[in-house]
Amino acid sequence: MGVGAADATDEYGIPIIPDPTDAAQRKRQAIIDSALAEFLAEGYSAASMDAITSGSGVSKATIYKHFGSKERLFLAVIGGLLPRTYAGLESCTATLVQAPDLREALIDLTAAWARILLRPDIMSLRRLVIGETERFPQLGQLWYRVSYDMINGPLTEAFAELNGLGRLATPDPELAVQQLVAVTLGLPQLMSTFAPGTELAEARLTDLVTSGVDLLLARYAPHPAA
Repeated sequence: MGVGAADATDEYGIPIIPDPTDAAQRKRQAIIDSALAEFLAEGYSAASMDAITSGSGVSKATIYKHFGSKERLFLAVIGGLLPRTYAGLESCTATLVQAPDLREALIDLTAAWARILLRPDIMSLRRLVIGETERFPQLGQLWYRVSYDMINGPLTEAFAELNGLGRLATPDPELAVQQLVAVTLGLPQLMSTFAPGTELAEARLTDLVTSGVDLLLARYAPHPAA
């Protein structure tokens, strides 16, 4: 028996839900909003389809008509949200390469990224995906790809250009990017992920980002001309 449209998935195994229109669109969005709130609050296993039904204002039959099952609903809702998670991040390649003060540009960039990554809604989603990665590995794979495409990928391109221009000595730009992310975003993200009640003051965040950038630039300072 062939795979029907209701069973179609993308390369990560995330259900492909056709876009409905008009009233169907409004019902679907109500389901997504209610399901997201329930999954974030309870996780996958404890999430109640009755609660999702009540919150969406549609019948349980309508939910199953749109999404097929609780598992597909979870994958569709969370998988559909992940690519939009870092929508506020802008490509950094041209900004860094053209910046007159590379240190200042790196500090501004990583600080802006940190503020987005540490938003409560994104951290709640991150904790949910981490908790469900063993059950739904495709979500972990998708999150990794989204993170790479929005952060590591463009930054690697920028570092490669800066290396070619002699403004950085980064023969392995990808490694340098991984190190920069680790020393600027790593600790704040780790704290917010596993100690969600911990508040990170803006001044402390700025200090962490600044010291991380300085550490990277000290390591990859261009070699003086002979």
